[in-house]
Amino acid sequence: MPTLEHNGSTFEVDEDGFLLNSKTFNPDWIDYVKSVEGIGEMTDEHNKVISALQEYYVKNGIAPMVRILSKTTGFPLKRIYELFPSGPGKGACKMAGLPKPTGCV
Repeated sequence: MPTLEHNGSTFEVDEDGFLLNSKTFNPDWIDYVKSVEGIGEMTDEHNKVISALQEYYVKNGIAPMVRILSKTTGFPLKRIYELFPSGPGKGACKMAGLPKPTGCV
């Protein structure tokens, strides 16, 4: 499996760049994904989406559907795409340290 190094942290990732082991998730991972996704500064809104994704994943073992993510965060889908330009599946789930969601292209 490929590995990435960023700010002294090493991450094993799948072929699409998603973390293979969520236990290695840390602020360096967020900083790395932020840079490759073209996100300037992290905001409270970014953090709210990441937290919602992680909490849902811990409880259910899968990433939430976008409708559930929108309802949980209170952000319309348009806002989530503004925060994560590559989308909630690719960008937000990757940044949250979740595995690649089923059906994510």
